[in-house]
Amino acid sequence: MQFAVSPTENQPAGSNAISVKDIPAQKNRVLFLAIAVLAIAGMVVSAISLQRHYAKSESTFCEFGEKFNCDIVNRSEYSSLMGIPVAGIGIVGYGILFALATVYRSRTEKPLRLLVAAVAGLGFAFYLTYVEGFVLGAWCILCLSSLGLIAAISVLAGVVKARV
Repeated sequence: MQFAVSPTENQPAGSNAISVKDIPAQKNRVLFLAIAVLAIAGMVVSAISLQRHYAKSESTFCEFGEKFNCDIVNRSEYSSLMGIPVAGIGIVGYGILFALATVYRSRTEKPLRLLVAAVAGLGFAFYLTYVEGFVLGAWCILCLSSLGLIAAISVLAGVVKARV
């Protein structure tokens, strides 16, 4: 990879050299890729959580005593919002973040939309975490994983927005 401020005799104007002005765009591309990968991971975690929401049997992979039990959280009255499973909302939300980080990446207003969507998801995740800890008195490993993923996406989206 070559870095050049402007084309020289050895570099025609149409060469593949990256200018100094393109370096932030290259770094943002890496951040968008990281956000996309984290969003896919979020969709997977949410899909597993949705499966556990509808499962008839108890899960064993997510039960670590009374305080860490995904079944208590995923089957509580707080696991649905207006009849829609929270995990389903998570799948859609992470899908929107994935689309904003990939398909709509070239739009100029996208960094702000990505940041707003990520922060909204983070706020919702904080609310759900509050419900887990202080209302239900049980923690869900899948939910805490989702919280970590949306927090990382929010930080990365903030960095992208700050660079624009």
